Amino acid sequence: MGLPTLEFSDSFLDSPDFRERLKCHEIELERTNKFIKDLIKDGNMLITALKNLSAAVQKFSQSLQEFQFECIGDAETDDEVNIAQSFKEFSQLLNTVEEERRRLIQNADDVLITPLEKFRKEQIGAAKEGKKKFDKETEKYYSTLERHLSLSSKKKEAYLQEADMQIDKERQLFYDASLEYVFKIQEVQEKKKFEFVEPLLAFLQGLFTFYHEGYELAHEFEPYKQQLQFNLQNTRNNFVSTKQEVEKLMKRIRSADQDYKPPGQWTMEGFLYVQEKRPLGCTWTRHYCTYEKSSKTFTMSNTENKSAGKQPEVFKLKSCIRRKTDSIDKRFCFDVEVAERHGVMTLQALSESNRRLWLEAMDGREPVRNSACSSLKYSFGAVLGPCSNSSFCFFHCHTGINTMGLYRIGGVNSKVQKLMTTWPAFLLFPHFYLFSFSESDDQNYRVRAVHALVHKMPERNKEMLELLIKHLVRVSAQNQSNLMTVSNLGVIFGPTLMRSQEETVAAMMNIKFQNIVVEILIENFNKVSHSLTLNGLVSYFCCLYRDAKAMYSCEAEHSHELSFPQGAHFSNVYPSVEPGWLQATYEGKTGLIPENYVVFL
Repeated sequence: MGLPTLEFSDSFLDSPDFRERLKCHEIELERTNKFIKDLIKDGNMLITALKNLSAAVQKFSQSLQEFQFECIGDAETDDEVNIAQSFKEFSQLLNTVEEERRRLIQNADDVLITPLEKFRKEQIGAAKEGKKKFDKETEKYYSTLERHLSLSSKKKEAYLQEADMQIDKERQLFYDASLEYVFKIQEVQEKKKFEFVEPLLAFLQGLFTFYHEGYELAHEFEPYKQQLQFNLQNTRNNFVSTKQEVEKLMKRIRSADQDYKPPGQWTMEGFLYVQEKRPLGCTWTRHYCTYEKSSKTFTMSNTENKSAGKQPEVFKLKSCIRRKTDSIDKRFCFDVEVAERHGVMTLQALSESNRRLWLEAMDGREPVRNSACSSLKYSFGAVLGPCSNSSFCFFHCHTGINTMGLYRIGGVNSKVQKLMTTWPAFLLFPHFYLFSFSESDDQNYRVRAVHALVHKMPERNKEMLELLIKHLVRVSAQNQSNLMTVSNLGVIFGPTLMRSQEETVAAMMNIKFQNIVVEILIENFNKVSHSLTLNGLVSYFCCLYRDAKAMYSCEAEHSHELSFPQGAHFSNVYPSVEPGWLQATYEGKTGLIPENYVVFL
């Protein structure tokens, strides 16, 4: 399980759960900051202490082996998996060159120390400054809020209006600081995936040129380096596209009403002040409250009580009614009657609009309008919607196919709208839930899954998809001139062709899987598009998997390879993308085996 996603909408609620998730990110950020400091220290030891180089390399290698990337979300792409494993690969590589200490390590400061220090100071430092601002505005806002809520309703109207304006100003400053801090801390967590690895990759490349056996070692490392650079570039491209979408979401959330009801598991939730009667008067205590309309369950958690382990109070709601202003010396109040207590409980909302939302959720007597949050809901059934900035007149188009950066230049929205009006039946097809199989490590399984879903589409929609992918295949074939590789086309068309059911930060993080699906469609166009009979389809995919037997024993040298004895039996054997190797399953583990070590059964 990775780090929890921080939603911008939670900044308005500022719930305890939001604070806990934010704390997880802060702990991870501090852990990363400490790791960078240790890494820089180890690198300097490597430069200055040649006599102790062996010990320094061993310590440095151990640090890399122990560190584990934590990515946002529940699943990782192939690129992120490879990036997460890269430190362990580097560690193994350093262990093989520990005894090769005859060359001086030069230029290590420029390629390793400076970028890491820059990332720590500029990125993590900026996140820490954002935390200071957020903590300051939090304390200032809640102290102002408590003073504001304690104002008597008998005050002059002008005085109350001025107080309302002041609390609105403080609330806006608090929300702005919260949104900016949430955005920055998640941005740093994402950027570390490539800004960590790139300096280390350059540092290792420098080592090869100074060691006696560096040439041969660098030659062996070259394929992995190219794959890692490809993974890094894909991750960077995904980051850029995801960042743009998240920024748009943050702006829409910022422009929405402050008291809207965000999507969640509860009908209504938020802070309420509860009146508690005392012998010498009454007090108002802040509680975090939730309400489930279907079961009429109302819960209250005292956030001001410091005692640990206290369970929230759970009630069965019987009725709810708005409290008139002239009946109590407080504003924004309403009464609720519950089955577990005699009499009524008086609650104070944070504002008039907040009280309306609570009354609406609890079926109170005061009629209300729907929250402005409906403006945040979108229909995601359309695959090609107004968000598309590229021109899709590709049916018989060959002109400009060699243009550099094709489809990276934004189109004219009015022309796109006109095109969609002209061919509405072709431009829409049902939304697919493709992420489950795009997260699988088995490439053949991915292709089969895409193939099955494509053949479930309506015929007209399938024809439209085939026209689009066929055109993208032609575009990718000219990537030497237009620079539009399959990966680049996936970054552009992934977010356009597939939409999430809800617009949240968690959904934005899944854009990388949308890109993978488009890459599968382009790279395997012939397999996916051909209309195979059922028997032909079964025989086609079944022939990919065979059983095999080991003629010799083998000891794995890398984590993605399998160790096996002579006579071992393998299942699900099929050719790997690496020449001379097969992908196979042995004793529940899947990995690479040498092709010349086995015979097929």
